[in-house]
Amino acid sequence: MIVLSLRNLVKTFGGLVAVASASFDVEDGSIVGLIGPNGAGKTTIFNLITGNLTPDAGEIFFTNHSIKGLAPHRIVANGIARTFQTIRLFENMTVLENVLAGRHCRMRAGMLSSLLRLPRQRREEKLALKHCLEELDFVGMVDQRQNLARNLAYGSQRLLEIARALATEPRLLILDEPAGGMNEQETGSLIDLIRAIQARGISILLIEHDMSLVMEVCKKLVVLEYGGVIAAGPPEVIKNDPKVIEAYLGQDLDDL
Repeated sequence: MIVLSLRNLVKTFGGLVAVASASFDVEDGSIVGLIGPNGAGKTTIFNLITGNLTPDAGEIFFTNHSIKGLAPHRIVANGIARTFQTIRLFENMTVLENVLAGRHCRMRAGMLSSLLRLPRQRREEKLALKHCLEELDFVGMVDQRQNLARNLAYGSQRLLEIARALATEPRLLILDEPAGGMNEQETGSLIDLIRAIQARGISILLIEHDMSLVMEVCKKLVVLEYGGVIAAGPPEVIKNDPKVIEAYLGQDLDDL
């Protein structure tokens, strides 16, 4: 089953074509890597999928329903969560409070219930707290739950973003350079975490410049150049594709 399908997606900024009729699919339960040279349009595509930008043309289907033009909070509620290339945490809130903020999209108690602290609202808060602690435990950060986000090491901040995204109960998790700034040991732990997320039945679409990570965890790669898809397929095929090698200025992907 296809969980995400992009069809002839176009996005321009003035005279600059950032995404040029891009089409690809993400299969349910898969890990798909979106790669390409700097400026190829990767983050723009992520922003189109998550509602941070609106396509000029084309369609985006999630579980066979169009999500084109939906607001970001509605897309999250539909089951797509993301992390960002530049970490975006609530720095003056605790680790646990950051994850609870992600859980907010699944809260159903209204304003009156919250103001009056009605039983339904208290039950929902209790369940939300339990769920968020479980996600922190999943990423190995439950012991840091009372620490302020700003005091975390860089790698831990990356993990906190992932925990916050998981708290939304996504069916598709979009990771924008999750290994950025991580050392070799942290990257190894991240690979294990990505596989554990997949084992939960969550599909993953990721941008990553660490090609060893991409080649190890992804079963499918989609390659962008100048906003268009120039190749898609298994990593062992993609790394030998002449168009892909040319896009990377003649370098072997194993050397990047």
